[in-house]
Amino acid sequence: MAISRRDLMKVAGVSGLAALAPAFVRAQDKKLEKTDVSIAVGGKALVYYLPLSIAEINGYFKDEGLNVQIADFSGGSKALQAVVGGSADVCSGAFEHTINLQSKKQFYRSFVLQGRAPMIGLAVSKKNMPEYKSPADLKGKKIGVTAPGSSTNMLVSFFLQKNGLKDSDVSIIGVGAGSGAVTALRSGQIDAISNVDPVLSILDYAGDIQIIADTRSLQVTEDIFGGPMPSGCLYASQSFIDENPNTTQALANAIVKADKWIQQVGVDEVIKVVPENYLLGNPEVYKLALSKSFEGLSPDGLMNEKGPETALKALASYIKNFKADAIDLSKCWTNDFAEKAQKA
Repeated sequence: MAISRRDLMKVAGVSGLAALAPAFVRAQDKKLEKTDVSIAVGGKALVYYLPLSIAEINGYFKDEGLNVQIADFSGGSKALQAVVGGSADVCSGAFEHTINLQSKKQFYRSFVLQGRAPMIGLAVSKKNMPEYKSPADLKGKKIGVTAPGSSTNMLVSFFLQKNGLKDSDVSIIGVGAGSGAVTALRSGQIDAISNVDPVLSILDYAGDIQIIADTRSLQVTEDIFGGPMPSGCLYASQSFIDENPNTTQALANAIVKADKWIQQVGVDEVIKVVPENYLLGNPEVYKLALSKSFEGLSPDGLMNEKGPETALKALASYIKNFKADAIDLSKCWTNDFAEKAQKA
Protein backbone atom coordinates (compact mmCIF):
# COMPACT_ATOMS: atom_id res chain seq x y z
CA MET A 1 0.00 0.00 0.00
CA ALA A 2 1.43 3.39 -1.02
CA ILE A 3 1.96 6.01 1.65
CA SER A 4 0.44 9.36 0.77
CA ARG A 5 2.11 12.72 1.32
CA ARG A 6 -0.56 13.43 3.93
CA ASP A 7 0.44 10.25 5.79
CA LEU A 8 4.09 11.27 5.60
CA MET A 9 3.25 14.61 7.14
CA LYS A 10 1.38 12.90 9.94
CA VAL A 11 4.26 10.54 10.63
CA ALA A 12 6.74 13.41 10.56
CA GLY A 13 4.70 15.27 13.11
CA VAL A 14 4.26 12.41 15.62
CA SER A 15 7.81 12.42 16.96
CA GLY A 16 7.70 16.17 17.32
CA LEU A 17 4.45 16.22 19.27
CA ALA A 18 5.77 14.12 22.12
CA ALA A 19 8.78 16.36 22.51
CA LEU A 20 6.69 19.48 22.29
CA ALA A 21 4.04 18.44 24.79
CA PRO A 22 5.64 20.51 27.59
CA ALA A 23 5.53 23.54 25.28
CA PHE A 24 1.81 23.00 24.78
CA VAL A 25 1.29 22.92 28.55
CA ARG A 26 3.32 26.11 28.95
CA ALA A 27 1.28 27.77 26.22
CA GLN A 28 -1.92 27.00 28.12
CA ASP A 29 -0.41 28.38 31.33
CA LYS A 30 0.39 31.66 29.59
CA LYS A 31 -3.32 32.50 29.19
CA LEU A 32 -3.12 33.71 25.65
CA GLU A 33 -4.92 37.00 25.14
CA LYS A 34 -5.99 35.88 21.67
CA THR A 35 -6.07 32.28 20.43
CA ASP A 36 -7.54 32.91 16.96
CA VAL A 37 -4.89 34.73 14.93
CA SER A 38 -4.91 35.62 11.24
CA ILE A 39 -1.60 35.94 9.37
CA ALA A 40 -1.32 37.54 5.93
CA VAL A 41 1.49 36.39 3.63
CA GLY A 42 2.50 37.27 0.09
CA GLY A 43 3.27 33.90 -1.49
CA LYS A 44 2.94 31.15 1.09
CA ALA A 45 4.57 28.48 -1.09
CA LEU A 46 7.79 30.45 -1.49
CA VAL A 47 11.01 29.29 0.17
CA TYR A 48 11.17 32.85 1.52
CA TYR A 49 8.26 32.00 3.85
CA LEU A 50 9.09 28.33 4.45
CA PRO A 51 9.22 28.61 8.28
CA LEU A 52 5.62 29.84 8.31
CA SER A 53 4.48 26.77 6.37
CA ILE A 54 6.52 24.40 8.51
CA ALA A 55 5.07 25.91 11.69
CA GLU A 56 1.61 25.21 10.28
CA ILE A 57 2.36 21.75 8.82
CA ASN A 58 4.19 20.44 11.90
CA GLY A 59 1.52 21.76 14.25
CA TYR A 60 3.75 24.22 16.09
CA PHE A 61 1.06 26.91 16.22
CA LYS A 62 -1.40 24.40 17.70
CA ASP A 63 1.23 23.27 20.19
CA GLU A 64 1.28 26.86 21.44
CA GLY A 65 -2.50 26.93 21.85
CA LEU A 66 -3.06 29.01 18.72
CA ASN A 67 -5.63 28.62 15.97
CA VAL A 68 -3.86 30.33 13.07
CA GLN A 69 -5.53 31.16 9.78
CA ILE A 70 -3.16 32.08 6.95
CA ALA A 71 -4.39 34.36 4.16
CA ASP A 72 -2.23 34.09 1.05
CA PHE A 73 -1.76 37.08 -1.29
CA SER A 74 0.12 37.57 -4.56
CA GLY A 75 2.85 39.73 -3.00
CA GLY A 76 4.18 41.16 0.24
CA SER A 77 2.73 44.62 -0.33
CA LYS A 78 -0.76 43.15 -0.60
CA ALA A 79 -0.28 41.16 2.60
CA LEU A 80 0.88 44.36 4.28
CA GLN A 81 -2.29 46.13 3.12
CA ALA A 82 -4.39 43.39 4.72
CA VAL A 83 -2.71 43.92 8.10
CA VAL A 84 -2.80 47.72 7.93
CA GLY A 85 -6.42 47.51 6.80
CA GLY A 86 -7.35 45.34 9.77
CA SER A 87 -8.34 42.15 7.97
CA ALA A 88 -5.31 40.29 9.40
CA ASP A 89 -3.55 40.48 12.78
CA VAL A 90 0.02 39.73 11.75
CA CYS A 91 2.04 39.92 8.54
CA SER A 92 4.55 37.35 7.39
CA GLY A 93 6.52 39.70 5.20
CA ALA A 94 9.75 41.53 4.44
CA PHE A 95 11.36 43.37 7.35
CA GLU A 96 11.89 46.61 5.44
CA HIS A 97 8.13 47.18 5.39
CA THR A 98 8.27 48.03 9.10
CA ILE A 99 10.68 50.87 8.30
CA ASN A 100 8.62 52.18 5.40
CA LEU A 101 5.49 52.09 7.55
CA GLN A 102 7.17 54.11 10.28
CA SER A 103 8.06 56.78 7.72
CA LYS A 104 4.28 57.11 7.30
CA LYS A 105 3.74 57.33 11.08
CA GLN A 106 2.47 53.75 11.29
CA PHE A 107 4.30 51.69 13.91
CA TYR A 108 4.79 48.00 13.19
CA ARG A 109 7.47 45.80 14.70
CA SER A 110 9.22 42.60 13.64
CA PHE A 111 9.33 40.08 16.48
CA VAL A 112 10.73 36.88 14.92
CA LEU A 113 12.85 36.30 11.82
CA GLN A 114 12.32 33.75 9.06
CA GLY A 115 15.09 34.86 6.70
CA ARG A 116 18.53 36.44 7.15
CA ALA A 117 19.06 37.21 3.44
CA PRO A 118 16.57 38.51 0.85
CA MET A 119 16.76 35.27 -1.19
CA ILE A 120 15.69 37.24 -4.25
CA GLY A 121 17.22 36.95 -7.68
CA LEU A 122 17.04 39.46 -10.53
CA ALA A 123 17.32 37.86 -13.96
CA VAL A 124 16.85 38.69 -17.63
CA SER A 125 14.95 36.58 -20.14
CA LYS A 126 17.28 34.81 -22.57
CA LYS A 127 14.43 34.88 -25.09
CA ASN A 128 13.69 38.61 -24.87
CA MET A 129 17.18 39.82 -23.98
CA PRO A 130 19.66 37.38 -25.55
CA GLU A 131 22.25 40.12 -26.03
CA TYR A 132 22.23 41.38 -22.42
CA LYS A 133 25.63 42.82 -21.50
CA SER A 134 25.12 45.29 -18.63
CA PRO A 135 22.42 46.86 -16.39
CA ALA A 136 22.11 49.68 -18.93
CA ASP A 137 20.37 47.17 -21.21
CA LEU A 138 17.40 47.13 -18.82
CA LYS A 139 16.40 50.63 -19.86
CA GLY A 140 12.92 50.61 -21.39
CA LYS A 141 12.30 46.98 -20.41
CA LYS A 142 9.42 45.34 -18.53
CA ILE A 143 10.49 43.82 -15.22
CA GLY A 144 8.19 41.41 -13.41
CA VAL A 145 8.00 41.49 -9.60
CA THR A 146 5.75 39.61 -7.20
CA ALA A 147 3.75 42.79 -6.60
CA PRO A 148 4.61 46.50 -6.96
CA GLY A 149 6.00 47.75 -3.65
CA SER A 150 7.11 44.30 -2.50
CA SER A 151 10.68 43.35 -1.56
CA THR A 152 11.22 41.97 -5.07
CA ASN A 153 10.43 45.48 -6.33
CA MET A 154 12.86 46.92 -3.78
CA LEU A 155 15.73 44.81 -5.12
CA VAL A 156 15.02 46.04 -8.65
CA SER A 157 14.99 49.66 -7.52
CA PHE A 158 18.16 49.24 -5.48
CA PHE A 159 19.95 47.48 -8.36
CA LEU A 160 18.91 50.18 -10.83
CA GLN A 161 20.01 52.97 -8.50
CA LYS A 162 23.41 51.35 -7.91
CA ASN A 163 23.91 51.16 -11.67
CA GLY A 164 22.95 54.71 -12.55
CA LEU A 165 19.35 54.03 -13.57
CA LYS A 166 15.99 55.15 -12.18
CA ASP A 167 12.70 53.33 -11.61
CA SER A 168 11.21 55.44 -14.37
CA ASP A 169 13.69 53.87 -16.81
CA VAL A 170 11.80 50.56 -16.64
CA SER A 171 8.22 49.30 -16.35
CA ILE A 172 7.40 47.35 -13.17
CA ILE A 173 4.74 44.68 -13.58
CA GLY A 174 3.23 42.49 -10.87
CA VAL A 175 3.31 38.81 -11.90
CA GLY A 176 2.84 37.04 -8.58
CA ALA A 177 5.10 34.43 -7.04
CA GLY A 178 4.06 31.12 -8.54
CA SER A 179 3.28 29.52 -11.91
CA GLY A 180 1.92 32.85 -13.17
CA ALA A 181 5.38 34.40 -12.82
CA VAL A 182 6.95 31.52 -14.74
CA THR A 183 4.36 31.89 -17.51
CA ALA A 184 4.82 35.66 -17.72
CA LEU A 185 8.56 35.25 -18.34
CA ARG A 186 8.30 32.34 -20.77
CA SER A 187 5.50 33.92 -22.80
CA GLY A 188 7.50 37.10 -23.26
CA GLN A 189 5.13 39.35 -21.28
CA ILE A 190 8.14 40.57 -19.31
CA ASP A 191 11.81 41.01 -20.25
CA ALA A 192 13.27 40.42 -16.80
CA ILE A 193 12.11 39.12 -13.45
CA SER A 194 12.79 39.69 -9.76
CA ASN A 195 11.50 36.75 -7.76
CA VAL A 196 12.35 34.11 -5.20
CA ASP A 197 12.55 30.34 -5.11
CA PRO A 198 11.18 28.05 -6.37
CA VAL A 199 10.23 30.37 -9.28
CA LEU A 200 13.83 31.49 -9.79
CA SER A 201 15.24 27.95 -9.90
CA ILE A 202 12.50 26.66 -12.20
CA LEU A 203 13.41 29.28 -14.78
CA ASP A 204 17.16 28.92 -14.24
CA TYR A 205 17.04 25.11 -14.43
CA ALA A 206 15.22 25.28 -17.77
CA GLY A 207 17.68 27.80 -19.17
CA ASP A 208 15.08 30.55 -19.50
CA ILE A 209 17.01 33.23 -17.62
CA GLN A 210 20.39 34.76 -16.92
CA ILE A 211 20.68 35.76 -13.26
CA ILE A 212 22.32 39.19 -12.88
CA ALA A 213 21.88 39.76 -9.13
CA ASP A 214 21.44 36.99 -6.56
CA THR A 215 20.82 37.52 -2.84
CA ARG A 216 20.27 33.89 -1.92
CA SER A 217 23.73 33.73 -0.34
CA LEU A 218 24.89 35.71 2.68
CA GLN A 219 28.10 36.83 1.00
CA VAL A 220 26.43 38.16 -2.15
CA THR A 221 23.81 39.88 0.01
CA GLU A 222 26.56 41.71 1.91
CA ASP A 223 28.29 42.59 -1.35
CA ILE A 224 25.13 44.11 -2.80
CA PHE A 225 23.69 45.78 0.28
CA GLY A 226 26.88 46.48 2.24
CA GLY A 227 25.81 44.49 5.29
CA PRO A 228 23.46 41.78 6.59
CA MET A 229 19.98 42.27 5.14
CA PRO A 230 17.06 40.68 7.03
CA SER A 231 14.14 39.43 4.98
CA GLY A 232 11.05 37.45 5.95
CA CYS A 233 9.74 37.96 9.47
CA LEU A 234 6.53 38.12 11.45
CA TYR A 235 5.58 41.70 12.19
CA ALA A 236 2.55 43.29 13.76
CA SER A 237 1.37 46.69 14.90
CA GLN A 238 2.87 47.86 18.16
CA SER A 239 -0.64 48.01 19.59
CA PHE A 240 -1.22 44.33 18.77
CA ILE A 241 2.05 43.36 20.46
CA ASP A 242 1.29 45.51 23.52
CA GLU A 243 -2.22 44.11 23.87
CA ASN A 244 -1.24 40.49 23.14
CA PRO A 245 2.26 39.83 24.53
CA ASN A 246 1.62 36.16 25.33
CA THR A 247 0.04 35.54 21.94
CA THR A 248 3.00 37.27 20.28
CA GLN A 249 5.37 35.07 22.28
CA ALA A 250 3.47 31.95 21.22
CA LEU A 251 3.79 32.98 17.56
CA ALA A 252 7.51 33.56 18.01
CA ASN A 253 7.91 30.19 19.71
CA ALA A 254 6.27 28.42 16.76
CA ILE A 255 8.41 30.17 14.13
CA VAL A 256 11.65 29.58 16.06
CA LYS A 257 10.77 25.87 16.30
CA ALA A 258 10.20 25.85 12.56
CA ASP A 259 13.46 27.72 11.88
CA LYS A 260 15.39 25.19 13.93
CA TRP A 261 13.57 22.14 12.54
CA ILE A 262 14.42 23.16 8.96
CA GLN A 263 18.11 23.46 9.84
CA GLN A 264 18.14 20.18 11.77
CA VAL A 265 16.42 17.93 9.20
CA GLY A 266 17.76 19.45 5.98
CA VAL A 267 16.47 19.71 2.43
CA ASP A 268 15.36 16.12 1.83
CA GLU A 269 13.09 15.99 4.89
CA VAL A 270 11.55 19.38 4.15
CA ILE A 271 10.55 18.20 0.68
CA LYS A 272 8.71 15.24 2.22
CA VAL A 273 6.34 17.44 4.20
CA VAL A 274 5.60 20.49 2.07
CA PRO A 275 2.35 20.35 0.03
CA GLU A 276 2.51 19.03 -3.53
CA ASN A 277 1.67 22.40 -5.06
CA TYR A 278 4.80 23.95 -3.52
CA LEU A 279 6.90 21.84 -5.89
CA LEU A 280 5.33 23.43 -9.00
CA GLY A 281 5.40 20.06 -10.75
CA ASN A 282 9.11 19.35 -10.32
CA PRO A 283 10.44 18.01 -6.99
CA GLU A 284 14.05 18.05 -8.23
CA VAL A 285 13.88 21.73 -9.09
CA TYR A 286 12.31 22.50 -5.71
CA LYS A 287 15.18 20.61 -4.08
CA LEU A 288 17.63 22.73 -6.07
CA ALA A 289 15.76 25.89 -5.09
CA LEU A 290 15.73 25.02 -1.41
CA SER A 291 19.42 24.11 -1.50
CA LYS A 292 20.37 27.44 -3.10
CA SER A 293 18.29 29.46 -0.62
CA PHE A 294 19.02 27.37 2.46
CA GLU A 295 21.67 29.56 4.09
CA GLY A 296 19.40 32.56 3.68
CA LEU A 297 16.85 31.03 6.08
CA SER A 298 17.15 32.07 9.71
CA PRO A 299 18.52 29.32 11.98
CA ASP A 300 17.02 30.73 15.18
CA GLY A 301 14.59 33.62 14.55
CA LEU A 302 17.04 36.22 15.86
CA MET A 303 17.73 39.50 14.09
CA ASN A 304 21.36 40.45 13.40
CA GLU A 305 21.64 43.82 15.15
CA LYS A 306 23.33 45.34 12.09
CA GLY A 307 20.56 44.17 9.76
CA PRO A 308 17.99 46.93 10.40
CA GLU A 309 20.60 49.59 9.61
CA THR A 310 21.37 47.89 6.28
CA ALA A 311 17.67 47.79 5.44
CA LEU A 312 17.28 51.48 6.31
CA LYS A 313 20.18 52.46 4.05
CA ALA A 314 18.71 50.41 1.21
CA LEU A 315 15.34 52.13 1.52
CA ALA A 316 16.89 55.57 1.78
CA SER A 317 18.97 54.95 -1.32
CA TYR A 318 16.06 54.47 -3.67
CA ILE A 319 12.93 56.02 -2.15
CA LYS A 320 12.77 59.64 -3.19
CA ASN A 321 12.81 62.12 -0.28
CA PHE A 322 12.98 59.30 2.27
CA LYS A 323 13.98 60.84 5.61
CA ALA A 324 16.24 58.20 7.13
CA ASP A 325 17.19 60.38 10.10
CA ALA A 326 13.54 60.49 11.16
CA ILE A 327 13.37 56.70 11.61
CA ASP A 328 13.79 55.15 15.06
CA LEU A 329 14.98 51.66 14.16
CA SER A 330 14.57 50.45 17.75
CA LYS A 331 10.81 50.67 17.21
CA CYS A 332 10.94 48.51 14.06
CA TRP A 333 12.19 45.29 15.62
CA THR A 334 12.82 43.37 18.82
CA ASN A 335 14.66 40.16 19.68
CA ASP A 336 12.91 39.85 23.04
CA PHE A 337 10.38 37.25 21.88
CA ALA A 338 12.83 35.24 19.76
CA GLU A 339 15.33 35.16 22.63
CA LYS A 340 12.69 33.81 25.02
CA ALA A 341 11.67 31.29 22.36
CA GLN A 342 15.17 29.76 22.49
CA LYS A 343 14.22 28.43 25.94
CA ALA A 344 10.71 27.30 25.02
